[in-house]
Amino acid sequence: MSTDPDRDPYSSERLKMVAGQLQARGIADERVLNAMAKVPRHEFVSAKYWDQAYEDHPIPIAENQTISQPYIVALMTEALALGSEEKVLEVGTGSGYQTAILAELARKVFSIERHGSLAEVAQALLARLGYRNVRVIVGDGSAGVPEFAPYDAITVAAAAPNIPEALWQQLAEGGRLVIPVGPPEAQELQLVHKVNGTAVMRRIEACRFVPLIGEQGYKPES
Repeated sequence: MSTDPDRDPYSSERLKMVAGQLQARGIADERVLNAMAKVPRHEFVSAKYWDQAYEDHPIPIAENQTISQPYIVALMTEALALGSEEKVLEVGTGSGYQTAILAELARKVFSIERHGSLAEVAQALLARLGYRNVRVIVGDGSAGVPEFAPYDAITVAAAAPNIPEALWQQLAEGGRLVIPVGPPEAQELQLVHKVNGTAVMRRIEACRFVPLIGEQGYKPES
């Protein structure tokens, strides 16, 4: 994935995004900034939204879901403090954009998505872009993916009423979990460290995400 403007007409837009939306708002991790400058966000949205792909707002995708604004993606990723040899679980693949950012930073990324259509499109796109360290799984994200646990880091791209016990159990000792917690209308983005089996929590900021649907999230509407 080149940042050569002759080969990638959106490279300058990404650099503007990184400077104006991320660095200007306090994102300082150079690995995260480099990943955000590299991954072609426009590829993860419909062509009709390409002119908005690097703007500071969410964008609709299929299944009534959204791709989060770039700042939130960077904020959540920075909070994970990923090492290059770590294994990550992402709950809520969506378009696959944050999956790609995580794949730039970690050794292996497992991503779970409840909508099979989104998972299929995301996996194909990630493969086309050259990401070989990603596996997308269809299932209940609130239950995690226990067969590949424990994870050094877990990020959840949907709001839960509480921290799902399954995700907590799948987090390695010393691991980090980033998750929006609260009612559907408004939540707090939280960073949770597992220290000697105990949750050490820090509020990052107020946020609003789509609900995490599942047995340990919000129940699907009947």
